[in-house]
Amino acid sequence: MSTTTTIETISKPNVGVFTNPEHKLWVEESKPNLDSLKKGKSEDLPEGYVTVAIKSTGICGSDIHFWHAGAIGPMVVTDNHILGHESSGVVLATHPSVTHLTPGDRVAIEPGLICNNCEPCLTGRYNGCEKMQFLSTPPVDGLLRRYVNHPAKWCHKIGNMSYENGALLEPLSVALAGMERSGVKLGDSVLICGAGPIGLITLLCCQAAGACPIVITDVDANRLSYATKLCPRAKTHKVDTSLSPPDCASAIISTFGDSKPRIALECTGVETSIATAIHSVKFGGKVFVIGVGKPDMSVPFMRLSTQEIDLQFQYRYCNTWPRAIRLVQEGVIRMEGLVTHRFDIEDSVRAFETSGDVKSGAVKVMIQSECDG
Repeated sequence: MSTTTTIETISKPNVGVFTNPEHKLWVEESKPNLDSLKKGKSEDLPEGYVTVAIKSTGICGSDIHFWHAGAIGPMVVTDNHILGHESSGVVLATHPSVTHLTPGDRVAIEPGLICNNCEPCLTGRYNGCEKMQFLSTPPVDGLLRRYVNHPAKWCHKIGNMSYENGALLEPLSVALAGMERSGVKLGDSVLICGAGPIGLITLLCCQAAGACPIVITDVDANRLSYATKLCPRAKTHKVDTSLSPPDCASAIISTFGDSKPRIALECTGVETSIATAIHSVKFGGKVFVIGVGKPDMSVPFMRLSTQEIDLQFQYRYCNTWPRAIRLVQEGVIRMEGLVTHRFDIEDSVRAFETSGDVKSGAVKVMIQSECDG
């Protein structure tokens, strides 16, 4: 048995938040169990791993979808499954092979585990790893637990950053990947479709990047009001769902002042919203889809073709976490206003019910764990 460096304060049961194919949601004891955590057994803390006490975890739309629908495309919940992939916490124990982290370090957890051998990994685009194990995506259990064992190289130091901001680095990474691949530049006119958490963080990124004007859309007036609090210079447009995509696009263009945006950042994944974005951008513009939608959908092909509009997509992120940490630490991106509701991990069922209820007014729901460390 290998030894570990640890701080001897692991005492509370390791509970996790589960769903299953019957769409049930519950909290119960999970792995690694308390006994193995205390003993630091080598099979539970392999070479290169650390034990992290999770302090904050954000509920993502994908968590709600796995609970309600049981699947996202080919990723299907087939058994009891632990949710959550937006987490931060404190290191409790380290394997002797780990030298850059020590017990007591505050870290944000990057949830994707890669093979390091396939072409995407070797060319630096590891989000396309052919053997990716992304925590919370079935069948790989997620981070909504009190304690997890995780590879140290995917635990990023966050210094004195709050645990909530540490957890929000994951959705910020999604937005940063979109910003980089879409090519938003200083002075670009940008349309953001959707004022959910990803849309709002994308709004913060566009503001920091100097995009102008910025218009953000949603079907919910309360979320649009929230957007103007985060970015007062952004214009808002409440989507009229009775309109066709071309008519909805005309109304959005009017909000811009009768000029068309160069880039649309689509953060909903909804078919009609993507079509509206395509009808909104100027000749030679770009529609960049960050949101996740249904497996098959129709798009206005001839509009794309005759207007030379680029339609581009994103799958998660890569190489974004160090940049995200710098942006938050330097105050360039301020996400403190995004969290509207907080729950203890033992009360996670109510947290999910709140996050999944459009009438709750929730933007980002955070689950907190009063654990050791």
